[in-house]
Amino acid sequence: MSLKPKSVDFNAIWGAIQETIRGVITLADVPRTVWSDRFSDVYSLCVAHPDSMADRLYAETKQYLIDHVSKLLDHVLEDDETQLVKNYYVYWSQYSKGVGYLHSLYLYLNQQHIKAQRMSDAEMIYGTADTTGEQMEIGELALEVWKTGMITPLGTKLVKLLLECIEQDRSQFPMSIALEAVRGTILSFVEVQSYKKKGQLQLYQELFEQPFLDASGEHYKRDATRLLEERNVSLYMEKVIAKIDEEVKRAQKFLHQSSIAKVTQRCETHMVAEHLVFLYSECTSMVEAEQAQDLSNMYSLLKSVPNGLNVLVEIVLNHIKNQGLAAILNLQGENVHISFVENLLEVYNKYKKQIKEVFKSDQNFMGALDKACSSVINHRPNSGRSPCRSPELLAKYCDTLLKKSSKGISEQDIDEKLTNSITIFKYIDDKDVFQKFYSRMLAKRLIHQLTQSMDGEESMINKLKHACGYEFTSKLHRMFTDMSVSADLNNKFSAYLTKKNVDLGINFSIYVLQAGAWPLGQAVVTSFALPQQLERSVQNFESFYHEHFNGRKLTWLHHLCQAELRIGYLKKPYIITVQTFQMAILLLFENADSLTCNEIKETLQLNAEQFQRHAVSLVDSKILLVDNDAGGGDELKPDTVLRLNLEYTNKRTRFRITAAVQKESPAEVEHTMNSVEEDRKLYLQAAIVRIMKARKILKHNVLIQEVCAQSRSSFAPSIPMIKKCIEALIDKQYIERTPHSSEEYSYVA
Repeated sequence: MSLKPKSVDFNAIWGAIQETIRGVITLADVPRTVWSDRFSDVYSLCVAHPDSMADRLYAETKQYLIDHVSKLLDHVLEDDETQLVKNYYVYWSQYSKGVGYLHSLYLYLNQQHIKAQRMSDAEMIYGTADTTGEQMEIGELALEVWKTGMITPLGTKLVKLLLECIEQDRSQFPMSIALEAVRGTILSFVEVQSYKKKGQLQLYQELFEQPFLDASGEHYKRDATRLLEERNVSLYMEKVIAKIDEEVKRAQKFLHQSSIAKVTQRCETHMVAEHLVFLYSECTSMVEAEQAQDLSNMYSLLKSVPNGLNVLVEIVLNHIKNQGLAAILNLQGENVHISFVENLLEVYNKYKKQIKEVFKSDQNFMGALDKACSSVINHRPNSGRSPCRSPELLAKYCDTLLKKSSKGISEQDIDEKLTNSITIFKYIDDKDVFQKFYSRMLAKRLIHQLTQSMDGEESMINKLKHACGYEFTSKLHRMFTDMSVSADLNNKFSAYLTKKNVDLGINFSIYVLQAGAWPLGQAVVTSFALPQQLERSVQNFESFYHEHFNGRKLTWLHHLCQAELRIGYLKKPYIITVQTFQMAILLLFENADSLTCNEIKETLQLNAEQFQRHAVSLVDSKILLVDNDAGGGDELKPDTVLRLNLEYTNKRTRFRITAAVQKESPAEVEHTMNSVEEDRKLYLQAAIVRIMKARKILKHNVLIQEVCAQSRSSFAPSIPMIKKCIEALIDKQYIERTPHSSEEYSYVA
C-alpha cells in the first residue's frame, strides 16, 4: 500500500467505514483484515489529494453517532419505566466499550488532524481560549453525543428510579433493579465526561449527587427524630455511629468515591451537629463515671463537628483537675512529699492512658491534660495566698530516692522513679525554686556522704539538663567537680605533710567548695571554739592551701563537718560517726566524767540553738546522761549536769548518731524562698538591661512582655515585681524614662 496522497471517492470509502463503525459500536465481530482496511481508509481520507477530507469524515461520523444514539434511546424506552435503568445500563455498557474501539479506529484523524487544531491543555484548564466549534477526538465526541442524546432526555427519570432503589436498600427491601445496573448507571454520569480536563464530575454532581444528598439529608433527619424519642444518649450514639458506617458502605457500593465524604458529612450534620445540646447533656456524667466506651463514641461523633469537641475537652480538663487536687490536698505525715509526687503521677498516667485509648491521643485532650496538670501542680492553697509547695516537695522526693536508705529499692527502680519525676518537674512554673531546694539537698547528700550512688546523682542532673538546659544545672555540675577536686587536694595535702615530716595524729580530710556554686551562705556560719585536737590540722591545711592558692579566702563551715570517734572507756570499743559540734562536746569528757551545760557551751562558744540541738541528740542516743529531771528530750538548762554513760551498750560496734542531721526547718524553707526572691530580682534586672541594650527604646507593656517571655523557662514573674525592678534600674541609671512619655524607657549607654 502506498502512503502517497491520492484522489479518492469519499462516498465509496465512507460506505465501507460506516459499515465497520456499526460493527464496532455494537460490539459485533469485525475481522482483522477489515479493521486494517478501514484504518487505511481513515488515513486515505485525511491525506486525500488535492484537499483533505478529514472535516467531512468527522461530520459524517458525528451524524452517524447522533442517529445511532437516537435509535438506542427508542430501544431504551420500549419497555415500561421499571425497565428503564436496566435497558439504559445494557446499552451504555455496549456503547461505552464500543466507543473505545472506535476511538482506536480513528487514531490518525485524532492525532494528526484534530489534536493539531486544538488549544493547549493550559488554555483549556484556565479557559484562555474560545472552544466554540472546536472538534473533539472521536472517543470524546461519542461520549458527548451519548450525553446529549441519551442522558439529557432521560436524566430526571433515571435519577428518580435510582434514588428509589437506594431508599429500598436503606429500608432493607429487595431492590427492584439489579445492583450492577444501579451502580453502572450512576457511574456512567462520571464516565461520560471522563475525557474533560476539568469539571469531570460536574454532570454527576448536578444531575445525581445533589438530589441524592438532599434526599439522604431528609432521611437522616427522620432517623434522628425517631432515635431522639428514646432519650438515651448512649444508645443514640451507638445507633448514629452504626448509621454512619452503614451509609459509608452504601456510598462505596453505589456512588463515585468523591461522594463518600459528602455523605458522611451530611449524616453527621443532621444526626450530630444539629443535636449537640442533647449529646452534651450527658458528657459530664460520662466523664465523671469514666465510661470509656460512651466517651469513645462521643469523641468519634464530636470530632467531625467544627469546634464540637470544645465542651467535652473542657469537661475532661476540669475532671482531671479535680482528681489531681483530690489526690494532693490534705496530705499529712512525714512522707507527704512521696505521697504528693506518686499520687500526681498516678493521676497523670491514668488519664494519659485514657486519652490514648478513648480519645486516640487527640492533641485537644493532651492539651487539656497538660493544662490540668499544670493547674494542679502549681496550685496555691488558701486562694493563692500561700506559696506553691510543689517545687519543694518534688525536690524532697528526689532527695529521698537519692539518699542512702534501707528500703532496698534497686537502682533500676530508683532511676525509673526519677525519670517519672521529671514529668512533674516539666509542669512546675517556679523551676528556680525547685533548683534552689534541690541544690541545698544535693549539697547535704554530698557533704554528709549520704548519696546512694554518684551515677544516680549524675543521671538525675542530666535529666534536669535535658529538660531545662545547661544553665539550669551548671552549679550542680560544679558541685560534683568540687568533690573530685577535693579528693585530689587531699592527696596533695598528704604529700605535703609527708614532705614536711608532720604527723597530725588523726585522719584529716576536707572539702574545698566554691562559694558561688554551693548554697552555703555566710549567714549560716556560727561561732565555735575549735577543740585543740583539731587546731594543728586546721593550721597545717591553711598553710598548705595558701601556699598553693594565693589570694583565696577559706571560710570553715564547721556545722557541716563530721568525724569518727573511737570510744575506749566502755566494755568494748565503739566507732561512732558524729557532727563536729557533737564531737567537740564528747572530747570535753576526755578529762572529766561530768560537766554542766553552761561549762560546755562557754568552752565551745556555741550559740544556744546549736548547743541544744547537738547536746540533746547525744542525750537521746544515751551516750550522755542527764543528772537531774530537766534532761531527756526537754530543753537543757545552763546548770543541768551531763555525764558520760559508762554503762552504754550497742549491738553494733560502728554506728551514726543521725539526730544531728537536722531536717529542713520552716525557718530554712523561708530562708530558701527569700533567697529565691532575691535571685529573681537580679535575674529580672539582668533581663531588662539585656533587652533595653538591644532595643534602646521600648514601651512599658512591650518591655514587660519580653521580660516575661525570657523568664518563662525558670519562673513566672509577677508584674509588680517587674515594675519594681524597672524602678530599681532607673534609680541605678541603667535606663530612664523618655522625655515625651512616662510609659516609654530608653537605655542609658
